[in-house]
Amino acid sequence: MSQPDTDTAAQSPSSQQEPQIQTDGRRSHSEQMNQPAQTSQSESSHDGKDEHALHTNLKRGMESRHLQMISLGGVIGTGLFLSSGYTIQQAGPIGTILAYGIGALIVYLVMLTLGELSVAMPVTGSFHVYAEKFIGPGTGFVIAIQYWLTWTVALGSEFTAAGLLMQRWFPNSPTWAWSAACITLIFTLNALSVRFFAEAEFWFASIKVFAICAFIVIGSLAIFGVIPVAGYQHAPMFGNLIKDGVFPNGFMPVFATILTVNFAFSGTELIGVTAGETRDPQTAVPKAIHTTLWRLALFFIGSITVMCALIPWRQAGVGESPFVLVFNSIGIPYAGDIMNFVVLTAVLSASNSGLYASTRMVWSMGNEGMIPRWFAKTNRRGVPMLALCAAMAGGLLALLSSVLAASTVYLVLVALSGLSAVVVWIAIAYCQIVFRRRWLESGHSTSELKYRTPGYPYVSWAAFILCTASFVLVIFDVEQRFALVAELVFIVACYGAYFLQQWVRKRKKATEADDLDTLWVARD
Repeated sequence: MSQPDTDTAAQSPSSQQEPQIQTDGRRSHSEQMNQPAQTSQSESSHDGKDEHALHTNLKRGMESRHLQMISLGGVIGTGLFLSSGYTIQQAGPIGTILAYGIGALIVYLVMLTLGELSVAMPVTGSFHVYAEKFIGPGTGFVIAIQYWLTWTVALGSEFTAAGLLMQRWFPNSPTWAWSAACITLIFTLNALSVRFFAEAEFWFASIKVFAICAFIVIGSLAIFGVIPVAGYQHAPMFGNLIKDGVFPNGFMPVFATILTVNFAFSGTELIGVTAGETRDPQTAVPKAIHTTLWRLALFFIGSITVMCALIPWRQAGVGESPFVLVFNSIGIPYAGDIMNFVVLTAVLSASNSGLYASTRMVWSMGNEGMIPRWFAKTNRRGVPMLALCAAMAGGLLALLSSVLAASTVYLVLVALSGLSAVVVWIAIAYCQIVFRRRWLESGHSTSELKYRTPGYPYVSWAAFILCTASFVLVIFDVEQRFALVAELVFIVACYGAYFLQQWVRKRKKATEADDLDTLWVARD
């Protein structure tokens, strides 16, 4: 494994001659898409004249194996290990399996649309760049803030979950104290270097993958009676799936819990965020996308089926991981404690990926001038420390568990993060639709694209419609309905902040122009 060149900036490869496509009347598509990375290099060097110039270079320190595991690590977190218990409790066993199946389909369709965009335009923090170019600058600003919100709030939920998990071993200890310890650990991992982060995440995710595979195998043996299960004289088989009816709480909770499922699947889009810091994105990105579907099917639907078969659905919740409940019922010494440790590792892995994603989005916003440019400043290791601190802000929400019930804090943060993720997915699907249309209108053919979304435009529109529907259907979940209202208010506030920012800038330019005119008049 070769060591990356530590002086190489993470910029879109200019050596690859991309066909030119006009997205507006000023600059070509290729020029616009590559601008963020090119800007970072120019700002940091200033032709070598200013040794104190703002250093904004990121490093291309990730390989294909890192990219695949980071995408997987971002998905497999508390959304599977903890909040799946809430989905089982609300939708019932069959309803939960169906909800996760729908969620897997939605996220895979979004990934197919994202693949075309991220291969054609591999830039760090790509989502808002796409939205700015193909929808509008205001929407680009909103999507940037939304994706930052997705992960910074998710960090709070992950750290809260870590505190809840530690209660198994230290029942009288404060949840917030364990959350604070995890915050310190994950912040340190991200502050070292992108290479260190990627390597740590590779092994974090590897532990999760091994544990889930072991869970499915051992659980399957228990289902068929090979391993005894407490409370069952015979093999449980799949009786729990339909014990109280196919949909014990009705069919509507299946759709109402899609928000929680969306939270579980949020993180797959990390492929788009990491494209700007990935070696050979034209090969690595499609490879990561093509492995997504079977991984989602195996790890999520497979493990959910095992859970639903072995534990009564009424016992599920967020107080304790359903994975731990299953192993507690199996006659293997310390199985519950081992799985609790694995779940804790999964939480740390997901928060590690989440902090990376949130940091890169803040860096990208600073690099684009959406927020103060000093957020794009990086240290000698290529780590944007100020952006890292801003990204960790949401993680501090976990400390609310010191004054509120930890389970309540967790569900609130899950709802907010899940909705923000869906907004980003909607934008990704629509951006790909607009990109392909403009590409063809500019006289190019689809054969020129290094990666093409299959089934266009049906796949793209299906992704857009399904994401929009999952956003709206949250209104039917009474416990999470408030999150929909809060999200809509936040979106309006983001647009308001953007237009206020533009108004202030125009006033400032007008004032500077007036001052210049006054100066010339005085000289005359």
